[in-house]
Amino acid sequence: MGDNVSGGKVRKLFGTDGVRGVANLEPMNSETVLKLGRAVAYVFKGRAGHHQIVIGKDTRLSGYMLESALISGICSMGVDVLLVGPMPSPGVAFLTRSLRADAGVMISASHNPYQDNGIKFFSHDGFKLPDELELRIEELILSNEIEHLRPTANEIGKAFRIADAEGRYIEFVKRSLPREMDFQGMKVVIDCAHGAGYSVFPKVVRELGAEVSVIGDEPDGTNINAGYGALCPERLQEAVRARRGDIGIALDGDADRAVFVTEEGEVVNGDQALAAFALDLQRRGRLNRNTVVGTVMSNFGFESAMQKNGINLVRTPVGDRSILERMLADGYNLGGEQSGHVIFLDYNTTGDGLISGLQMLRLVKRSGSPVSELTKCIETVPQVLLGVKVNWKPDLGSLPELRQAIRSGEERLNRTGRILVRYSGTEPLVRVMVEGQDHSEIREVADELARVVKAAIG
Repeated sequence: MGDNVSGGKVRKLFGTDGVRGVANLEPMNSETVLKLGRAVAYVFKGRAGHHQIVIGKDTRLSGYMLESALISGICSMGVDVLLVGPMPSPGVAFLTRSLRADAGVMISASHNPYQDNGIKFFSHDGFKLPDELELRIEELILSNEIEHLRPTANEIGKAFRIADAEGRYIEFVKRSLPREMDFQGMKVVIDCAHGAGYSVFPKVVRELGAEVSVIGDEPDGTNINAGYGALCPERLQEAVRARRGDIGIALDGDADRAVFVTEEGEVVNGDQALAAFALDLQRRGRLNRNTVVGTVMSNFGFESAMQKNGINLVRTPVGDRSILERMLADGYNLGGEQSGHVIFLDYNTTGDGLISGLQMLRLVKRSGSPVSELTKCIETVPQVLLGVKVNWKPDLGSLPELRQAIRSGEERLNRTGRILVRYSGTEPLVRVMVEGQDHSEIREVADELARVVKAAIG
């Protein structure tokens, strides 16, 4: 298996999932976010008539500051704002469609620590923005092209709070299940990461009849993702074992992904969950074109399991937006990442941790099999993932010492493994992934690659 070295064009504001950074520092300060609000209002004000944009957020302290700046920017362009408060990212995507808004904005840095924050946009149909539209928004901000546009008097926009936003979203995610489906008799442990799903997800599962225990549901503005949630499942593992749960479900900060814990207290990664979902859809004749979409990071064991069961795997660059673009282009309805992002395109326009959780509960209920059994469908190949902090981001393919180190690593693996070196789209990191049969060998290869990256640009 060959290597994949990616560099790509470095944009000034947008990364792979919106704009992100340390709150109150450029670009996540009030001044730039106000300009973002003005630019997005201008871009989506193309059609005639009344205009409105939905704004949701997670539970970070800085959300208040950035929300106020966005409101000011959007209203200053003569567009109204619909506020939904703390809400999962996929909930904002749904509400944007449901409320017939021109666009939706989510204020969140997802899995990052609380001092960071971010902004991502959804178009009127609930999909994330294409690259060309994000670049247009950047141009508007950096060029001051719309600085002179200043509506006055009654042309200035207003802000409204949507009181029943949570209830609307609860009913929406429940519609991903058959009407007769409930989860009575099931013991479910939920970790909300002190994030955007802290209120809505436990309510959904309780309404469906399960006995629910919850951790990570006491946000204070600074504890989002701190030792809880999809990136830190240890507390959930302990809780599932202590409370003898049938399943554990951990969300991340903006609740667009879910990680599962078996009844035995073992973590199920995104590849294992996606494999279980793919096999279930195939059995029910619901897997479009008999294909699932993954990324270059999807474990080789996942690919082997899919091939064994006659399912095609299409790989894309990392990021749920890349997955979604391929799904839409080719008519696929299931895709996902190792991290726990799963897109059920039959149910929502983006990854949705609540829908993923409900679909896994449905699978357990319908099959009568525990999570541990359902997720044994793949044999994961050993994989080492390392992150190297970098000071700048040149094209990785332009670093001769790195190219040589990759060639040497591939020769050592002798076609029994896979190497991937790429930039993080949301952090100043190079991510090094090595897969192979011998864990100690792939660790040595990964360590050497990380050393070379650090020496060159760290």
